[in-house]
Amino acid sequence: MPAQYVAPSKFGLFRIVRHGRRWRSLLGDCELARHDDVAAALAYLHASCPRARLPAALEHWRYLGEPPARLAQVGVNDDDWLLAG
Repeated sequence: MPAQYVAPSKFGLFRIVRHGRRWRSLLGDCELARHDDVAAALAYLHASCPRARLPAALEHWRYLGEPPARLAQVGVNDDDWLLAG
């Protein structure tokens, strides 16, 4: 799970997700566009979805960082569960 910002609205969950060096703007699981920086992604969402009433400043969005170490490890060792009892 990459770093991302999320903001709920009556239309669904809006997300700005870092993917490599670029940022993606999403509504739910649907990708709307790709951007070179997070500010461009935020501006795009405001311009394309004004009725969603998204927070104007990125610091008012909820930031979700990297997953906890245990979850990251499960993703790497996903075949090991077959060996457990």
